[in-house]
Amino acid sequence: MRFMAIVKADKNSEAGVLPDQKLLADMGKYNEELVKAGVLLAAEGLQPSSKGARVRFSGDKRTVIDGPFSETKELIAGFWLIQVKSKEEAIQWVKRSPNPFPGTESEIEIRQVFEAEDFGADFTPELREQEERIRAKAAENQK
Repeated sequence: MRFMAIVKADKNSEAGVLPDQKLLADMGKYNEELVKAGVLLAAEGLQPSSKGARVRFSGDKRTVIDGPFSETKELIAGFWLIQVKSKEEAIQWVKRSPNPFPGTESEIEIRQVFEAEDFGADFTPELREQEERIRAKAAENQK
């Protein structure tokens, strides 16, 4: 099972305040633990929403909205993608994480990633083959 652990943004992350050396070291240590356990698939921090954009879909129409976005508590500052045996194991790993915003309250949301088998018969063998080709090509792009 794959899970995304989503670090919720705060006013500092949205202001572009970077983590200090201690937090970078603590996060590095935590990420090394995830790697050694064989569960880490990806981990990234995100730039503030002021450097981002949203694309709103309405039928065939597309509207681009430039950041920053107002609801800081609904924004994402970073994420981990992990592969574990259960939601409970994902929770245990996230509980071991350093506080992403030391000295304040912060929140990490855990969401399970859909797997091919979750889509049932609608995910035909042809669509599965296409998905496998896309994943293989995406993996090559990361090299």
